[in-house]
Amino acid sequence: MKITSLSDLANPALCPRLVVKVGSALLVGIDGPRRAWIEALVGELAAARQRGQDVIVVSSGAIALGARRLGLEKGGRGSLADAQAAAAVGQIALSGLWAELLGAHGLTAAQLLLTLDDLEDRRRYLNATATLTRLLDAGAVPVINENDSVATQEIRFGDNDRLAARVAQAAGASAVLLLSDVDGLYDRNPADPAAKLLPTVHGITPEIRAMADGGSHSGLGSGGMTSKLQAAEIAERAGIALVIGNGTKDSPIARVTQQGIGTLFLPREGGRRKARARQAWLGGRLRLKGALVVDAGAAQALRSGASLLAKGITALEGEFVRGDAVMIRDAAGTALANGLSEYDAAECARLIGHHTSEHAALLGYAPRSAIVHRDQLVLL
Repeated sequence: MKITSLSDLANPALCPRLVVKVGSALLVGIDGPRRAWIEALVGELAAARQRGQDVIVVSSGAIALGARRLGLEKGGRGSLADAQAAAAVGQIALSGLWAELLGAHGLTAAQLLLTLDDLEDRRRYLNATATLTRLLDAGAVPVINENDSVATQEIRFGDNDRLAARVAQAAGASAVLLLSDVDGLYDRNPADPAAKLLPTVHGITPEIRAMADGGSHSGLGSGGMTSKLQAAEIAERAGIALVIGNGTKDSPIARVTQQGIGTLFLPREGGRRKARARQAWLGGRLRLKGALVVDAGAAQALRSGASLLAKGITALEGEFVRGDAVMIRDAAGTALANGLSEYDAAECARLIGHHTSEHAALLGYAPRSAIVHRDQLVLL
């Protein structure tokens, strides 16, 4: 059984584990936390738990809350230092609020602060998976935010939409619900009277991406529709449904599941999630250390399930070491795959265009079987 409609998000048999992402503009108003709205949302989360569903919350709002308390301009986003300071102050208030309101329903909140590296490094990703699994098994409600107090521009998710998708992947969730300030994805700017809400999307295509608007209405958040589509790509590759719903309305979860208002992005077909967990992790990576450019023959071989050999590489970009994630693309710039390199960049440069039989002489030691092995590669 799999999720095929918005109502399925409230069905424990089809959606035993749900990730709900809440943006800054929904949580924080001009006068501080929108407490009444958050209380109502927590009531919906508690109802999901009563139905037998595990719930994970990905909560923005720390920077907005901290900026207000510190009197920082631009909502605390005027500089990296401002954002880090605001997050340090705001995270205490935010986690305390979630703990208090969930506690009123007899639920235990657990705070996790994550950086991009925590979910991009394979070992740390598996550690996060183990922690989330244990918390859910113990009956807690994980409340997750990006660790903005220490994250730099280079190691940030930058928005909690993509973080929510990665958390869903790590937790083995069935679906992600992104609560936004719009009903879902429209075929054009929703301000256009002719705009139509798309109820279901089967795969993220160039046409779908063209519909996205990178702006955020509130100015408090960092993500727009573009980041939500990127989150949908991460989710669908892992076999996870993703929904965009309007959080500005009363009872936003019920509005999605009972009234059917929102956009459902269906996961990709084929393959059991466990069998391709590593490939889904690779495909969802947001930070790549370099790129390998391949010829038409190598591109076709990759599509047929082969490893990437040096003979088919025409150029490389970036500085990377063995084990780093790299993009594999064709001469036109089209991304074909992500994979873990078996060699560092300097070694790859020496091997480009050469047959495997020549590698030992070129390197002075026995070569590995491929530049990127098919077991460490995922097609995009």
